[in-house]
Order: sequence, then structure tokens, then C-alpha cells
Amino acid sequence: MSRSQVFLLLLFSVALGLAAVFFAKKWMDQQVQPEVVQEVVERVPVVVVEQQILIGTVIEPKHLSVRLLETDWKNDNDHFASVDELIGKVAKATLFKGEIVHRSRTALPGEGSTLAAVIGENKRAVTIRVNDVIGVAGFLLPGNKVDIIHTKKVSKTRSSSKTVLRNIKVLAVDQTARTNDNKPVIVRAVTLEVTPKEAEKLMTAQSEGEVQLALRNPQQKDMPVAKTRYVAPPSVTIIKGTQSSNIRVRD
Repeated sequence: MSRSQVFLLLLFSVALGLAAVFFAKKWMDQQVQPEVVQEVVERVPVVVVEQQILIGTVIEPKHLSVRLLETDWKNDNDHFASVDELIGKVAKATLFKGEIVHRSRTALPGEGSTLAAVIGENKRAVTIRVNDVIGVAGFLLPGNKVDIIHTKKVSKTRSSSKTVLRNIKVLAVDQTARTNDNKPVIVRAVTLEVTPKEAEKLMTAQSEGEVQLALRNPQQKDMPVAKTRYVAPPSVTIIKGTQSSNIRVRD
């Protein structure tokens, strides 16, 4: 075999080897190549607050915007899909920018007033007449909490005072159910949010004497009053013939 034939055979062998390596690598790459699965996320429109809405405010288009939310996060029974569904409704609580509007936080406007829409469930709005003293010198604002103090004359020279209601929410002062001002304003009437039983107690206290509003710290919470049980002092029964008497034992 000549030298040229040997050289050709060598080149042919190298070519076959390279071809075998190439096809083997290609086959292995196909075996280990990961399968790419594209996840499709469906989004639906939902109404969010574009600018803060104070409690009692009639909602307008400028207050809202529509954004897309994943379907799994939206509840048709709780959220709105269109701004038109909210126009003209009243905010039952302060709505903050970026918040998804929940149906429970809005209501239809009350007849002639937005106050009816912000009264809590099973609550009543009761208005009492006040002066600058009873109205905490004008520092009373909607949303404040107050205690109701009842003062009653016992005699010509003696009076007694008692707190009859605690932690009562102020719904409105005069005819204002919301305000951005913290300046003192002298008012003539204050509307309070009470239960039917509290309303009866308030009206009774007002008819029997004078009521005074005491402004509360909004962070303060009343401690639960422990119930006391009457325990009769020990006694001894003394029997004399057919008669018996009960005598209390003292220390």
C-alpha cells in the first residue's frame, strides 16, 4: 500500500470519527433539552382608588381608575369591573389611593343626605343640642369618640354626675359629616352613633338633667368591668324553744 493510500485512509478515518462525535453530541443535546411550558395568566379589569376618598363623599369618575388583576384574585361579588357602577355612590369609610374598591365600603346615597350611608349596622343616628361648653369648645370633629356624662340635681345645693355612655362615635357636627379642617368650630348640634338601647339611655339622661360630652383619646380602650357577685356574710341561727333568730357573725 502506497503512502498516498495510507494518508487517504487516515483522513477518511478522522472524518468518520468527527462525524460520529457530531451526531452523538446532537442526539445527546436533544435528549437533555428542557421542555419549555409557557404559562398563560388571564387578567380582568378591576376598579381601584386613584385619589383618596373621605368618608361620606359622593364618588366621581376622577376618584377612580381601572387596572388589570389576575382572575384568581378578583371576586365578582366583592369587586367592581367598571367605574360606571360606582358613580354616585357614597364612601362608607375612607378609601385610600391604590385600594381595590370593595362593595361593602360603598353604599347608595341616603335620601337627601349622605349621613344614612355611613351609619353602622344595627346603629342609630341621634342628634343632641349643644353649646360651646357641651361641644368641647368647638374641638369636636366627625369621627371623634366621646363619653356622655349625665349631671342631675339631687337638691338645691347638690348635684351628681355619672358617665352613662362610653366610646360613642361622632357622626356629624351641625350638618357636616366630614371635614379636612382641624380648627375649632362652635356648633349647635352633634349627631352621635348609638345602639337603640343607648339612644333610649341618652334621651332619658337629657330629659332628667344635663349631658356633657367628654372627648376621648382615640387610642384608649376601656378595660372590661369585672362582674361582682354578692356573698352574704356568715350567720348563726339561734333556736329558743319554738322561736329561732338569725344573727350575723362579725370579725
